[in-house]
Amino acid sequence: MIRQRVVLAAAAGVTSALLLTACGSSGDSSSSTDSGAAASSAPTSSAPAGNGDADGMGMATTSMLMTEEMEGMGTFVTDDKGMTLYRYEMDQASPSKSMCTGDCAKTWMPVMAQDSVKAMGVEQSLVGSVDRSDGMKQLTLAGRPLYRYMGDAKAGEMKGQAKDSKWYAVTPAGEKAAMSSDGSGSSEDMEGMPGMS
Repeated sequence: MIRQRVVLAAAAGVTSALLLTACGSSGDSSSSTDSGAAASSAPTSSAPAGNGDADGMGMATTSMLMTEEMEGMGTFVTDDKGMTLYRYEMDQASPSKSMCTGDCAKTWMPVMAQDSVKAMGVEQSLVGSVDRSDGMKQLTLAGRPLYRYMGDAKAGEMKGQAKDSKWYAVTPAGEKAAMSSDGSGSSEDMEGMPGMS
């Protein structure tokens, strides 16, 4: 009789322990499910903030326009990271108007105008902005909207020069950068020049 009571008490204790464990794990799984649901319902971004991409359009920003000189190319304008800036021959300078939209703006990133852009080697009075058709403000130089080329991976590269005979590195006066007398300076020829590898 005593032995039977001990067995029953032990069985009841094991059953209680199992129930508590089940309840505990059930609580844990529901809380982890809840946190997982919260995480999955939280808004996600496929790209880091500030990467300069809105509605699929590439964008670039700069706080300063600077100049660089290269043999055979003369002086051209770069952003504050040393990336070459370009002008598009289809754009208008007066009044300023960008014709590069849609897929064009994914390859040729419009340089967005910030509140204040400093100029080194560039006449400050030539720096301005234009309202794009997408509502953004684009930086201009002598009325010409400015762009960065996606094919330029590092400072000093100029792979967009003379691309499609419509894109040219921009000079401090807003003109297109000259090519050397032997015709070098095209996007295909730039890799052999200093800083172009």
